[in-house]
Amino acid sequence: MLEAAAELLDSSPDRDISTRAVCEAVGVGAPVLYRLFGDKSGLLSAVVDHGFEKYLSVKRVAAPSEDPVVDVMNGWDKHMAFAREHPTVYRMMYSPALSAVPKAAQEALDLLRQLLERCAEAGRLRIPTEAAAQMIMTASVGLALSLVTQPEVYTDDSLIRRQRDAVFAAVFVDKPAESTQTPTLATKALQLKALLDADPGTELVEPEVNLLKHWLERLAKAE
Repeated sequence: MLEAAAELLDSSPDRDISTRAVCEAVGVGAPVLYRLFGDKSGLLSAVVDHGFEKYLSVKRVAAPSEDPVVDVMNGWDKHMAFAREHPTVYRMMYSPALSAVPKAAQEALDLLRQLLERCAEAGRLRIPTEAAAQMIMTASVGLALSLVTQPEVYTDDSLIRRQRDAVFAAVFVDKPAESTQTPTLATKALQLKALLDADPGTELVEPEVNLLKHWLERLAKAE
């Protein structure tokens, strides 16, 4: 029933559906729908949760590659592809009209943070992990919403790649072997902090490790 509702929403010219159409699509009576979801509002709320579940199911099982920056890039592209394949459902997933931010939206941000920690461990982050996560997430969601709400305006398919490249240039540094620039102090500080987070086993005691991480964070933000 949720799949049918999502398909009807994405194909609806006015971005709306009737409960009757959903019931007819799956061959059940209205009492079944109301018993499961309460009313149309409950059905649409469940469609949002279902949309996030479909979106996150791919990200949860994605096998990491040798280059974490490539993994972030692939995540950006898949995000855009999902939005364009499910325009109305995506609008609902990130609608400012929602009374509360879905927990799945937080999970999506957490998965991005995990990828960026790997980037930091590899010495590829230019800015702190949290700042990078927020920059990438807001840029990708903002662009995706523009694409699905105003497709007649944003018709250039290269926009996805060009905005991605612009954001990534502000977030990542080149691979050491490919870069002609000396890594910045911020990049090195972020890398060392990420390595300590991943493997805290050192000769330092916990208060010393925490103090070192604090200093590294200050060095990373100083540039």
